[in-house]
Amino acid sequence: MAGAALAGARLAYRGRLVDVWLGIGLLLALGGVAALHQATLRTDADARGIHWRTWWRRRSVSWPDVADLRVRLRHANNSRIQNTRRVILVLRDGHKRLLPLPRSWSSEDPEFDATLDALRALHRRYGDPESSHLPVVSYRTAGAGRAGALSVCALLLAGAGVAAWFVPGAASDQQAWKSARPCAAGTAAAERRECLTTLPAVIARTEDRGPKRGGRLYFTDGRPLERLAVNQEAAQEFRTGDRVELTVWRGEVRQVAGERFVWREHVSGPGELAVVAAVLALAAGYPGALVVLRLRARRLPDDDVLPSALPFVGALVGTALWLLPLCYLHPTSLLGSPRTVTWAAAGSLTTLGLLAWAWRATRIRMPKGTDAAPGAAETAGGADGEGQEVFVSARFLEDTDYNPHGFGTHIVLGDGPPAVTPHPGPGRFAARRIPVERLTVKDVRRARGSDGDTVPRSWHIAELDDAGRPVRLAADPADLNRVLREFGAR
Repeated sequence: MAGAALAGARLAYRGRLVDVWLGIGLLLALGGVAALHQATLRTDADARGIHWRTWWRRRSVSWPDVADLRVRLRHANNSRIQNTRRVILVLRDGHKRLLPLPRSWSSEDPEFDATLDALRALHRRYGDPESSHLPVVSYRTAGAGRAGALSVCALLLAGAGVAAWFVPGAASDQQAWKSARPCAAGTAAAERRECLTTLPAVIARTEDRGPKRGGRLYFTDGRPLERLAVNQEAAQEFRTGDRVELTVWRGEVRQVAGERFVWREHVSGPGELAVVAAVLALAAGYPGALVVLRLRARRLPDDDVLPSALPFVGALVGTALWLLPLCYLHPTSLLGSPRTVTWAAAGSLTTLGLLAWAWRATRIRMPKGTDAAPGAAETAGGADGEGQEVFVSARFLEDTDYNPHGFGTHIVLGDGPPAVTPHPGPGRFAARRIPVERLTVKDVRRARGSDGDTVPRSWHIAELDDAGRPVRLAADPADLNRVLREFGAR
């Protein structure tokens, strides 16, 4: 209120929109609106349903209309804040609602966990949840959404289009500059723009403002102009009192020539603009790949972890290796000669091959049970046999007596009982025996958002029962099948 009053009074008193105090008042008003929004947030739940409100609206949903409760996990760049968690309501009609509260700014928040457990208990009692576990939706999962990636992709493609639109004009200007000749005596003023005009000048002083800001040249008596922006090197090379010649073309100083140094203004050529356009187009491929991955996984649960888009990044980098030199050397004649046509055709075939590889590398691999596929043993590191130890990259996600504080990174198989080790071998130093007689395999599934970011995207999860306690074992699908097969043999 105070900020709005200050802004209104200042606007009425000064009668103009650009004013420091008016800006301060508007900032205070916006801060007050944000504080009011936070102060009025509220979420309640009872036997009838869940109710929430903000300062401008109220909503209620009955428990039978709620299909599921999920957690939205968003990561922050601030080192003190690992992530933020909020609750998502999934309705029977497919719509989703993000509750204003509860909200947590840490992965370890007992109050948030207790509130979420209470909401899930009410949902189980008065509704019909679709899932027995708690789905966690993050940037790695299928339910992260496509709007953000689509927006970034569209913006980058628009930038690429704008840069490409300027390429023909830059090529024409570059050709005109190269072919420009000194103006002849008696040339009309209207025609002097297209020829080179040379003007004498004396440097009064120079100003070096650093490598980022460049420098300035000041001229005696402000003739033919008061000052000229140059790079840092020119500001350092020219001296006070130097007599120079300024070359003017199309109303701009393009060159300053002295006895010791010549400065030429850098003008972006068509090759540079074509490279910028190609870089922006290639950069748009990454958010485009994210959209493609989510479209391929549209039938998966929202909390299933998707494969990484890095294979598509490799394809984009491989494309850049042949496309950028072609754009720089032939910005306006990509298909103007047999050489460039061959270059573009060979590069396009390479890109298609890389994209096919990336498509296969990012396929969705579903669990096929606990039996190892043909060749899985060799993939894991060799054939089973006595006297031979194999260290498989796998880890238990829960703290147990054989995996205290989650220290294990590998499981050793072969000579002796299976054991958890904090190293890839050789030897069983610090190994802890796995009590396989207590373990029972309940399910094998893809990685979920609730499994944490430390689990690689391509790994699968085995849900085990350890004498009544649920335990999760994560590993690559082939390695996981081999470990489970070893557990069964034991």
